[in-house]
Amino acid sequence: MTGTLDNANPTVYEATKERHVTPDEEDDDIVDKFDDREVFDMIRNINDPEHPLTLEELNVVENSKVKVDDENNLVQIEFTPTIPHCSMATLIGLSIRVKLLRALPSRFKVDVTITPGSHASEEAVNKQLADKERVTAALENSHLLEVVNQCLATKKI
Repeated sequence: MTGTLDNANPTVYEATKERHVTPDEEDDDIVDKFDDREVFDMIRNINDPEHPLTLEELNVVENSKVKVDDENNLVQIEFTPTIPHCSMATLIGLSIRVKLLRALPSRFKVDVTITPGSHASEEAVNKQLADKERVTAALENSHLLEVVNQCLATKKI
């Protein structure tokens, strides 16, 4: 996070309404499957590393780009950086991956990729995010982990 911003004046979108929680969802005795909306709710409030806005408010994550296959233990997320040369794309993807690895049962394989055609270095960023060793090494860097944790921190109102 340097003094200059990649996108100093991003477009801000209205956040979707919170999903109504049903009595069955609150009942701990009923085992319900993970679905797209539940996983989207886990990542929608991740903070952008450059702006005091969430990834949902910047339209970086959208419910339509979250795919959950509960039976096959697979979660796929596509995210769209606000500009094609966003230097924070890898950090954003890492934050999404870490949030889901912390929140979902370990049975899930989590794939986080950039929306095709939305970033100049799409292939390189996707390769980094898919490499478990690189992700592990990144999270061993205390400064980088601190930045990721700031992205995942709940905003104080």
